[in-house]
Amino acid sequence: MLEGEPKVTPPNADQGDLLGAIESRLDRRQFQDHHWEGSFKDYLELAQANPAIARNAYQRVYDMILSHGWEKYRRFKTDLVRYHFFSDPIDDGADAIFGLDFPLMELVDVFRSAAEGYGTDKRILLLHGPVGSSKSTIARLLKKGLEQYSRSDAGALYSFSWMLDEHAGPSSKTVEYACPMHEDPLLLVPAEARADVLEKINQNYRPAHGAGRIRLYGELCPFCRKVMGDLMIHYNGDWRQVIEHIKVRRIILSEKDRIGIGTFQPKDEKNQDSTELTGDINYRKIALYGSDSDPRAFNFDGELNIANRGVCEFIEVLKLDVAFLYDLLGASQEHLIKPKKFAQTHIDEVILGHTNEPEYKRLQSNELMEAFRDRTIKIDIPYNSRLEDEVHIYEKDFGPERISNMHIAPHTLEVAAMWVVLTRLCEPKKAGLTLLQKMKLYNGKAITGFTEDSVKELMEEAPREGMEGISPRFVQDKISNALVSPQAIEEGCINPFMVLNELEEGLSHHSLINDEDLKKRYRELLAVVKDEYEDIIKGEVQRAISADEEAIKRLCANYIDNVRAYTQKEKVLNKYTGKEEEPDERLMRSIEQKIDIPETRKDDFRQEIMNYIGALALDGRKFEYNTNARLYKALELKLFEDQRDTIKLKNLVSSVVDDETQQKIDIVKQRLIKNFGYNERSATDVLNYVASIFARGDAKAE
Repeated sequence: MLEGEPKVTPPNADQGDLLGAIESRLDRRQFQDHHWEGSFKDYLELAQANPAIARNAYQRVYDMILSHGWEKYRRFKTDLVRYHFFSDPIDDGADAIFGLDFPLMELVDVFRSAAEGYGTDKRILLLHGPVGSSKSTIARLLKKGLEQYSRSDAGALYSFSWMLDEHAGPSSKTVEYACPMHEDPLLLVPAEARADVLEKINQNYRPAHGAGRIRLYGELCPFCRKVMGDLMIHYNGDWRQVIEHIKVRRIILSEKDRIGIGTFQPKDEKNQDSTELTGDINYRKIALYGSDSDPRAFNFDGELNIANRGVCEFIEVLKLDVAFLYDLLGASQEHLIKPKKFAQTHIDEVILGHTNEPEYKRLQSNELMEAFRDRTIKIDIPYNSRLEDEVHIYEKDFGPERISNMHIAPHTLEVAAMWVVLTRLCEPKKAGLTLLQKMKLYNGKAITGFTEDSVKELMEEAPREGMEGISPRFVQDKISNALVSPQAIEEGCINPFMVLNELEEGLSHHSLINDEDLKKRYRELLAVVKDEYEDIIKGEVQRAISADEEAIKRLCANYIDNVRAYTQKEKVLNKYTGKEEEPDERLMRSIEQKIDIPETRKDDFRQEIMNYIGALALDGRKFEYNTNARLYKALELKLFEDQRDTIKLKNLVSSVVDDETQQKIDIVKQRLIKNFGYNERSATDVLNYVASIFARGDAKAE
């Protein structure tokens, strides 16, 4: 090659690297496991060694949920369980559900009862709640979880195909006909022998969760029953020769491939057809088989057919035509469906529907739907009433990993969540308790005069809390609007006020709120949230100003020396004059008043501090300025009060700031950036806003 001549890459070099990269991600062994094939005898041996492969749909769903683990915890004197499956470990939290542990516990309890065969397996599960409360997400998680579980060794399941010889002229070939409903091969066992087979299989069944048994109900689908009957006649009743035509194969549940997972969505009532649920005639094959009642001329591909062995989701189930709901009655109670011109056909699947409040009220008022109501287990899926959980919803969509080109100022998502949670809470009946304080109690914050029992009473007095209010979708839309607003694009960040303004403006044309009084109440709650946000940022600026650790340490040491002398009725040595003096009552009270310690309680508080220091010493631990949270807060507030005038924060709103003040302000700004997550722009905005409050002579700040 001549010098300066461009290097020529062989045409297949990069392609080979790409092919290798693709191949390195593929697991051929796993593919072979997922496509295992064997004889009926092989399957019986598998079932005897691992009976779990023959579980029914409810047992499989229950085990799938618990396979991801769980944790028990206690909140407000109530024992709760958090199932990790609902945090969506499959897709790294893409469909994670926050704050609904109690209704999800109810749902899992239904699955457990059904898995044990206690009767709830004969019901339709109805997720009921307001729009945007995660009903569809729960259904999507269950379907996605079943797909992934069927790919694992623990969740393996099998179906079968018929291998039949077909003659075409002088030659013949073997054609494979898969069971159209993906049925369990054990259904091929004659009814007379099933009890013996199940007894032997159950001897080895050790369910990981619970004490259920492998059970087998129903008969083969019409297609398989026809083939089985013809072969039995052909072989003169020799069942062993019949099953030589059986090829057992592992199946992977898949919504896209319509294997074991179905979804039905209502359409225009005039165009609804029940064959969408139970299958329809294949008119092209009628000429071949001579009758429209021959199962070989029928497509068993309705949603209830293909969802056999898994789960069938009914979106907005109560919008279905009445004829559809009649189909669901038998499907739930007797596990039977009625395809056109065929006998009732057995199914094994979880039927899961979801609906909103207006549709459910219409069902309750319809006396003709009493049978449907009786076969339904309703599980309320409310909105979040806990602030921390609501914040997680917005962090999932607008966190740093999703929004990398825009700075979201601290508390922006929090104030939006605060407002939306307040819209869902009922006014407390307890005197002296505000709605904001109630929200803080629900979020686990301690408020003087209220215990865990008090919080439990608040929840019990409002059983429908969370079933009304603003949807998370509305807030997500308004945060999105703020992110693409000209102001945000120009400044490179959004702050709480920008989002609150979007929320207030959006209320004017909210499609689901027609009540002007309700809109007025929601606007008043926005004002409550703005006041709370002002308190939050004033507190942060206070902590940033008083973040001089050495100064806090000195103030703490001085306070403790005086408290020790006071409680032991001694004097304090003045380090400057070298003389002993009485404890500095003015200093002690100036600190204690910052955390609302009244004059009548000062002796008790000081003794508590000394007892606390003594207890730490017995454990070999040293008391530090930040060891006691209440005292630390008091010290911060005292230091802020002492330093505020020296920094002259009010001067920020004036046009002239001297160099010394500017230097101190820059230090505070850097502390806001380092300790509280602000950037240069949002820290400046917060300082300016807090400064304007002080400039107005805000009574609370003063």
